[in-house]
Formats: sequence, structure tokens, C-alpha cells
Amino acid sequence: MKLVEVKERNPSLIEKLLCVWESSVKATHLFLSNDEIHNIKQYVPKALSDVPILIVAECKNGNPIGFMGIANQTLEMLFVANESRGQGIGRQLLQYGIENYSVCKLSVNEQNPLAKGFYEHMGFTVYNRTQLDEQGNPYPLLYMKRD
Repeated sequence: MKLVEVKERNPSLIEKLLCVWESSVKATHLFLSNDEIHNIKQYVPKALSDVPILIVAECKNGNPIGFMGIANQTLEMLFVANESRGQGIGRQLLQYGIENYSVCKLSVNEQNPLAKGFYEHMGFTVYNRTQLDEQGNPYPLLYMKRD
């Protein structure tokens, strides 16, 4: 597995990352219905295109198995394909972000306790909570920071 900072975000890559995103979300965001996942999925390509720093974890054949997006020392997104979970890919991505981009803040869905536990294990603590997500949906967010 290697980590690649992606500057060129062509439609083919965006489509592959969208597959990683969907695989990850279906495995970890159990509080979302299939309709909700489908609706959110419409916004992901723009988010992938717009995030200032995009790091992709590639397997040996060059296909993406995970990715993260960073803006202003904040982890905006981190997703690992379901079939690649539990292999340390998320840890390697986040560690890379901390070491190379000073990532010190993030938000996570409160209803995703595995992700919250992962970020706590990586040294982040909750400092704020909202009732709604950024789109105004009833999914509380936990804001976490790393000292």
C-alpha cells in the first residue's frame, strides 16, 4: 500500500473514490438509510474535487482502497473501503496527515462509535457537539481536536 497526494482529480479517479466512499459508508454509517446514502453521494464528487489536499491510499495494483481530505489542518474526510478495513490504512492516512499537514481537528458522526474510538485512539478528544450535521440533518456531530 502506498499513499499518494493527488493533484489531478480526473473523473475516473473521482468515480473510484466514490466507490470507496460508498463501501465505507455502508459498513460504518449504519444510522443512514440507503436513500440517505444515495442522496449524500450526490455531493461527494464535488467535495472530492474541492478539498485542498487529497491523499489516496493505493493497493499494489494502483487502485484506491482509502482516502482522506484535508483543509486548514482539519481532517475533512477519511474513508477506507470496507474490504480493506482493519488493516491499519486509516491509521496510516491519519498519521500522514498529522505529520505532513499538522492535522489537529476533525468532526465525526456521534452515531459512528467505531470512528470516534479510532480518533480517540489517535489522540483526539471531543471539545464540542452539535445536534445537527452541516447539512442540517438530525445526525449529531462531535468536534474533536488533538493537542
